[in-house]
Amino acid sequence: MNLKFQIISAALISLLLGSCGNGIQKEQVSGQSLEVSSSERPNILFIMVDDLGWHDIGAYGERDIDTPNLDQLAKQGMLFTNAYASAPVCSPSRAGAITGISPARLGLTNHISRQHFAPEKAVWLDAETALSLPNSAVTFAEVLKEQGYATGFFGKWHLSLIQSNSAKVTDPSTLPEAQGFDVNIGGGAFGGPPSWWSPYKNPYITDGEKGEYLPTRLVDEVVSFMSEQKDKKSPFLAVMWNYLVHSPLKAPADLLAKYEQRSNEGKNVGLPVYAAMIEAMDTSVGKVLKSLKNLNLAQDTLVVFTSDNGGVWKLADNGGLQFGKGWPYEGGVRVPLIIKWPGKIEADSTQAETVINTDFFPTFLDVASAAVPKDIPLEGESLLPLLTNTGSLQRDAIFFHYPNYAWHAKNRLGGAVISNQFKLIQWYDDDSVELYNLADDPYESNDLANAKPKLTKQLKKKFNQWLTDSKAKMPIKSPASKQ
Repeated sequence: MNLKFQIISAALISLLLGSCGNGIQKEQVSGQSLEVSSSERPNILFIMVDDLGWHDIGAYGERDIDTPNLDQLAKQGMLFTNAYASAPVCSPSRAGAITGISPARLGLTNHISRQHFAPEKAVWLDAETALSLPNSAVTFAEVLKEQGYATGFFGKWHLSLIQSNSAKVTDPSTLPEAQGFDVNIGGGAFGGPPSWWSPYKNPYITDGEKGEYLPTRLVDEVVSFMSEQKDKKSPFLAVMWNYLVHSPLKAPADLLAKYEQRSNEGKNVGLPVYAAMIEAMDTSVGKVLKSLKNLNLAQDTLVVFTSDNGGVWKLADNGGLQFGKGWPYEGGVRVPLIIKWPGKIEADSTQAETVINTDFFPTFLDVASAAVPKDIPLEGESLLPLLTNTGSLQRDAIFFHYPNYAWHAKNRLGGAVISNQFKLIQWYDDDSVELYNLADDPYESNDLANAKPKLTKQLKKKFNQWLTDSKAKMPIKSPASKQ
């Protein structure tokens, strides 16, 4: 029997033995004892978009790009001001979100590709990184499926390795279907869509009529899935990982014309095609949320919206944060996060506690009354106490490890730890550090490393102990540089 299913089975046996007779499970998750009725398990709609900047939507401060649906979602739910991706690029962040384990511990630290992106004559070379999500890793979809949830995946996966000469992945066991999903529409090895319009050139989604828009098609597939589960009276997990707003930078003609006009009028929309893609993304989210309401499922559905990493530097609006995608600075890892659960989460509320996307795994299990499998080295923590205003989180730090070069940027290899309001960045090329007080300086403009040597030493020790405990793979010095 596969180890991952041994882990799930053991957890389920424990859950069943502990819950006989009363329909209520008291699960000790992340130090909080919480009661959730198994008869009130919500549906879960997890929307993650791609490369969205922290301030790219109105709810976070954008004024010249229209995002009415996400702004409305924020008014109906809880907006997080200090939410983080577990990595500054897509594949490792997605791996962290779906497993609750840090990319460092998973050994998957860069966007999956057969290429290496080290600059010419680089002194330091990338750390070794996995070329797919390890099949032994347990995903929240697998646990929820065992709990009776119907599970559907729609959109960008990017946790499988593509073959060098085809659109098929090397190993089908790394596709969503092998990671707990009953349905997979569009999820393969692509980092960006081969085409935004049909024909899609993607073997994991059938072509529609010529010119059909991919985000619209994915919405239709999600809605069809939700409707089917309503008819079956089954709780569902719908994971919609939208390809927007990743490159290639293309948008529907009407939206592109709209933002070209705004740009000509002096509005601060940035690159018009990117602004158009943001509105297209918002429209797709709005269609799904409207369908939830029309299906009378909105009251029984936990909705999560976030981005997989920070926005691309000088393209997205990261709200003045330092740098962007591919960097351990705030611009690369701080992301929007909005969560809605009618009757459970206070509407139009704001949460300032530091959270990270590895928290989604235990949160989804928590709201579904599912036990966290015992032998998983879980690093995330359930957000349910924050969402229901019944408590706080127990951890004292979150960590980032990016020992690789990104395809889109000549970044520096490094990692970071955030503890309380302080953030230490450690660079792997020369072991230098930077220290920032994020409460006063979220833009990381005032390095306090020399002014606070004791705290700097403490955080550096904490960070390096985490690297050791995670068995994190590190960059290596180029043999050519030693000559």
